Amino acid sequence: MFQTILSAITVYLSTSIDYLFLLVLLFSTFNHKGLKAQIYAGQYLGTALLVLTSLIAVYVIHFIPSDWVIGLLGLIPLFLGIRFAIVGEDDDEEEVSSQLKKRQKQQLFWSVTLLTIASGGDNLGIYIPYFATLATSEIVITLIIFIFGVVILCEVSERIAKVPTIMETIETYERIIVPTVFILLGLYIMYENGIFSLLFN
Repeated sequence: MFQTILSAITVYLSTSIDYLFLLVLLFSTFNHKGLKAQIYAGQYLGTALLVLTSLIAVYVIHFIPSDWVIGLLGLIPLFLGIRFAIVGEDDDEEEVSSQLKKRQKQQLFWSVTLLTIASGGDNLGIYIPYFATLATSEIVITLIIFIFGVVILCEVSERIAKVPTIMETIETYERIIVPTVFILLGLYIMYENGIFSLLFN
């Protein structure tokens, strides 16, 4: 049991540490109480869908997705970054702010979910072979570790986001930082999984 707990912690940390910067950015940008719950929920659902996909791949269809399939997930942050950049270019800041506040609660949850799936798409390459080695009882323990892992990751990210220097910098340059990070993330996911090589060869 101890080995299962240790391996589950190691797998979660190694596959989720790249969420840290993304979550810090999200908590700094959407720092209202009601919106923080949306970030937690989106992170949970995104992680749950990745784990569920891995379990289905292992135990139901015995399928490991090709790199290019995972690479296509890069289109999600790319689209969100471009959309954020376009909205941010509107001249009337108050109108944009008002529209964003109305839409935030509806869209933030799904945006975080999609970003979690997109930036964690390559986790499937680790989750699938890992879950294939586990017995049912070990899978249950692993899922419990992952549940606590999401909470801890979100808590740590939220605390980092509250550091005054980080919060002020992101708030000041929000309309540059957010779309830039999302677009670069999308391009990186596509590059890392060979989408550009596939297109140009």
